[in-house]
Amino acid sequence: MAVQSIAKPEPSQRSETLITKISKNRKLAFAFALLFADALFVALIIAYIPYTKIDWDAYMSQVSGFLEGERDYGKLQGDTGPLVYPAGFLYIYSAIRFVTGGLVYPAQILFGLLYIVNLGIVLFIYMKTDVLPWWALSLLCLSKRIHSIFVLRLFNDCLAMTLLHASLISLLYQKWNLGLIIFSGAVSIKMNVLLYAPTLLLLMLKAMDISGVILALAGAAFVQILVGLPFLLSSPVSYISRAFNLGRVFIHFWSVNFKFVPESIFVSRAFAISLLVTHLILLAVFSHYKWCKHEGGLFSFLHSRFVLMKLAIVKRSSSPEQIYNLNSSFKLLREDHIVTTMFVGNFIGIVCARSLHYQFYSWYFYSLPYMLWKTPFPTFLRLLLFIGVEFCWNVYPSNMYSSAVLLSAHLLILWGLWTAPPESPYVDDNLSTRKKRK
Repeated sequence: MAVQSIAKPEPSQRSETLITKISKNRKLAFAFALLFADALFVALIIAYIPYTKIDWDAYMSQVSGFLEGERDYGKLQGDTGPLVYPAGFLYIYSAIRFVTGGLVYPAQILFGLLYIVNLGIVLFIYMKTDVLPWWALSLLCLSKRIHSIFVLRLFNDCLAMTLLHASLISLLYQKWNLGLIIFSGAVSIKMNVLLYAPTLLLLMLKAMDISGVILALAGAAFVQILVGLPFLLSSPVSYISRAFNLGRVFIHFWSVNFKFVPESIFVSRAFAISLLVTHLILLAVFSHYKWCKHEGGLFSFLHSRFVLMKLAIVKRSSSPEQIYNLNSSFKLLREDHIVTTMFVGNFIGIVCARSLHYQFYSWYFYSLPYMLWKTPFPTFLRLLLFIGVEFCWNVYPSNMYSSAVLLSAHLLILWGLWTAPPESPYVDDNLSTRKKRK
C-alpha cells in the first residue's frame, strides 16, 4: 500500500499567505507601512540634516582609554567629563567604533538601523496589546526630537531603550528569566532603565514563586558582575561609585524638567529627597490601589506571597491539596497588564525626576501613546497632550514656561491613568469573566 506524502507549501505559497494576512489585517498592514516610510525618512535625515556634535567624541575618548588597557573608571575621561555609565556601554561603543572606525557618518547609518529595529519592536508590543486604534500607531513616528536623539546625536539612551523594549517582549511571552537577562543588559548600558525595576519586581512576584524570582534576579546580577568583572577586579570602588552613582546633580541650564524652580533649590539635597519620597509614595499608591487591587491591595498581596513562601519551604511535608493550591496561585499575566504596569511605573519616575535632559525623552516617548489611550480622556485631549509634550521637548533652550507646561501635561496624564477603570491582571480571570457574560 502506497503511503501518501503530505505536500509542503512552496516558498511562494508561504509568501502569499503572509501577504494575505497583512492585507486582511489593516493594523498590521499600517504598521509595516509605517516602518517602510520611517526608514525612508531616517535615510533622508542622515543624508541632508547635519550631525550635531554633543557626546560622540567623549564616547570615543572613553572607549579609546578602555581599548588601551585602562581599567580604572576614574581615569576614563572624555571632553564632557568622566565616564558615568556601566561597562556594557564601553563594550557596545567599542564594537561600534570597530565597525565604523570612529567615524560619524557610518555610525549614523548604524543608529538609523537601530531606530527602525526599535520601532519594529515597539510596534510589535502595541500590536500584541491592541490598545491603540490603527491610525494612532503613526504617533510613534512623529517625534522630531526622537529622530534627532537616534540619528543626529547617537546617544547611548537609544541602545538601552531598544534592549528594554526587547526585554518587554520576553515578558509578554512570560519568559521572565530571559527578560531579566535582557533587562540587565540594558541597565549595563545606562542606569535609567532601573526606573522600570520596582514594577518589574512586582510583576515577577505575581507571575512566579519566590524561588523563581530569586533565580531570575540572580541571572540579572550575574550579567552585571560578568560585564563589570574587568573593572571590579581592578578598581571596584571606582567602578561602582561612577557607573552606579545615584547622587549625580545635573546642570540646571540643561534640564527640561523643573526649569521654573530656582537653581539654588534645584540643586539642593532637600529638593532631591522630596522628589524621591514623592516617587516612592506614588509607586506605593499605584501598587496598592491600581496594580494590586485585584489581590486586595499591595499589603494583602505581599502577605499572600509571604505565606506562599513559607508553604514552599515546607512543601515536601504538605498535603496534596496544599501543594495544588500553592502551584495554582500563580497565573499567567495579561499582556496589557504587564505593559501598563511597566510603562506607568517608569512614567512615575519621569514625573519625579529632578532633571530631564533632551535625550531622556527617549526614556518614555514610546510609551506615551499607550498611556494616553489607557486614560479615560477623549481622543482630542489625548492628541492635545501628545502634541503638548512633544512641543515642550523641542523648545531649546527650555524655559520656565515650557517646563511648567511639560510638568502640567505629565501630571494630567498621571491623573488620567489614576482615574482609569481597573482591569483584571490575569488571563484566567479574563476568560472566566467572558464565560459569565455568555
